[in-house]
Amino acid sequence: MNYTLLDLLTLLGALGFFIYGMKVMSEGIQKAAGERLREILGAMTKNRYFGVLTGFLITGLVQSSSATTVMTVSFVNAGLLSLMESAGVMMGANIGTTITGWIVSYFGFKFKIVSISLPMIAFGLPMMLFKSSKVKSWGEFIVGFAMLFLGLDALKNAVPDLKQNAEVLSFLSGFEPGLMTNLLFVLVGAVITIVVQSSSAAMTLTFVMCNNGWIPFPLAAAMILGENIGTTITAELASIVGNVHAKRAARIHSMFNIVGVAWMVLTLPFALQMIDWFSVSVMGNVSPYESSESIPFALSYFHTFFNLANVLLLIGFVPLLVKLAIKSVPSKGEDDEAFHLEYIGTGMMGTSELSVLEAKKEVTKFAEITERHVLMVKDLLLEKDNKAVKKLVKRIKKYEEITDRVEVEVANYLTKVSAKQLSKESSLMVRAMLSIINDLEQISDICFQLSINLERKHENKIWFSADQRKSLTQLIDLVHKAVQNSILNLDSNYSQVDLVIAEDLEKKIDTKRDDIRKAHLKNIEKGEYNFQNGMIYSDIFSGMERIGDLLMNVNEAIAGKV
Repeated sequence: MNYTLLDLLTLLGALGFFIYGMKVMSEGIQKAAGERLREILGAMTKNRYFGVLTGFLITGLVQSSSATTVMTVSFVNAGLLSLMESAGVMMGANIGTTITGWIVSYFGFKFKIVSISLPMIAFGLPMMLFKSSKVKSWGEFIVGFAMLFLGLDALKNAVPDLKQNAEVLSFLSGFEPGLMTNLLFVLVGAVITIVVQSSSAAMTLTFVMCNNGWIPFPLAAAMILGENIGTTITAELASIVGNVHAKRAARIHSMFNIVGVAWMVLTLPFALQMIDWFSVSVMGNVSPYESSESIPFALSYFHTFFNLANVLLLIGFVPLLVKLAIKSVPSKGEDDEAFHLEYIGTGMMGTSELSVLEAKKEVTKFAEITERHVLMVKDLLLEKDNKAVKKLVKRIKKYEEITDRVEVEVANYLTKVSAKQLSKESSLMVRAMLSIINDLEQISDICFQLSINLERKHENKIWFSADQRKSLTQLIDLVHKAVQNSILNLDSNYSQVDLVIAEDLEKKIDTKRDDIRKAHLKNIEKGEYNFQNGMIYSDIFSGMERIGDLLMNVNEAIAGKV
């Protein structure tokens, strides 16, 4: 076989060109439709059937099932999706990824879009120089789309012609049709996908080899099945650093694809006969058994049929898949089930616009931790039992350590996300979130410091009067309302947040603090309580007022005033 190292490097370069074009196209459409994507993802909590539709829409739009499945695993790890909901989303992602096959087979092999690829770049490149971020993003999409098909054309030319390498045909003819041969090529497809880390790229490579006559239709179909298994490795890798729930979500994805491939391998001859009939009688193509040029089209039909049939067959068995996933990935104890910080930024996310949504959800959860922190201070203020006080102080300290780690994790993640190209809206959101996590962490620091003061008060048997307890409780309740309002704003569309309620609550907190301080100074003059009592009391109402200021900072950051 006359195939040199240079030829191999040319092939790999062409494959890289194709993958890079797909990346630019995917990121361009994400930035252009970033807000719409976030709205679709925000609705990902209905049921498994709605989840299938969501997974299909997202994957069809961003052209990356890996991005959708990895994001889904991350969301399960964050507690934003249940295992049942995640199963539907990943099933939909499998259907969505079949759109790539149709695009590549028809635009790349039938319509020869490569002839207008360079004019498309000439049209898209000036758009990338516009000031408008939306126009820039659409320009990137057009350029990426053109590059994808230039890469495909280079890939077709880089794969050697079978006429010049007849020994390949003799090698392939040595494989007798049958179950074992199909299983071998399923393995080949899985390995290729794992190596290139893209089922779309692996599928396109298969299309090209078929188009050049290297691989017959049945073996190519087996490779497509293998590529469905290979793509599960991305989600499995993403779940390694996640908690038990993330690992179970990845396992559901793997089981769904493996079970689907298993039944399809057994029925492959019948399925391919049906695809042959559909290709000839319905689509008007030459039989894929007679013409190698028809195989890419037939494979795209087969890929869609397989994934649709697999979803229809297994969607009713989602509860069983969830049970099997739970059994196959047992919990290692309470720590494994507990809140984890590593779920954000598994290192596998290649879609920056979708990452912004994940970070936004994470920041909202951070605020919910802060809310619990504030309520624990209130519980500690009213608690009288020694053991309960020590337990509460220990818990507040643990939460403070958690918030320290959350701030570092989220900040690192946002830094990685901001290093990629983002839409203007997403860039503003990232800047706001970096400010917000700093303020939230400061709130937890204040809560921890107040818990130390309250513990010392209890140990030294320093008691607050009924009026002092009542005043502090009222102030903490106002702060709690401010935290709840901040959480509501964090969970909303940042650009539509109104600060009227936040400003009103901040004024009420300041007024209450002023009233408490005036009464406090009068009581000190009268000598109604000792110096230590007064110091701790003053620290608590001052600390709560400071938390109110920080919450106002959070709301201003949400509204873009940073």
